[in-house]
Amino acid sequence: MTKSIFRKTLSANDVGSTGGHQGGVLIPKSETELLAFLPPLDAGIKNPNTWLDCIDENSVLQRFKFRYYNNKLHDEGGTRNEYRVTYMTAWLRNVGAKEGDIFEISGTQGEQEYYVKVIPAAVNEVQSDVPVRIKLRGWNRVH
Repeated sequence: MTKSIFRKTLSANDVGSTGGHQGGVLIPKSETELLAFLPPLDAGIKNPNTWLDCIDENSVLQRFKFRYYNNKLHDEGGTRNEYRVTYMTAWLRNVGAKEGDIFEISGTQGEQEYYVKVIPAAVNEVQSDVPVRIKLRGWNRVH
């Protein structure tokens, strides 16, 4: 099977530097390739979620939660209908992630283990010749 790599430029909200409360890194529903890469979540269940076992650059297991907040589909007056990866804040702080840095998640389709890292913005600028197949809204799929 083919390895897939997805990258997102981290916002101030993603890394917690705004002081606001955010429920994890957003994955828009339009990011169909990325959503297909992650484990399926049953929209028939209110707010389904699953753990993502992710190995970081130091070969340490990180457990993030992949969630589909979908109370709009289940509750009268519900407003949320979005995918997010949560439980990342402590890890992002520990690796010194800052606004403008790149979060990368990779793995092989169908496997339940993922690989994650943060690429500092300065390094990303040097590697700007990395080919990007599709420029997604906030996310990039890299080959």
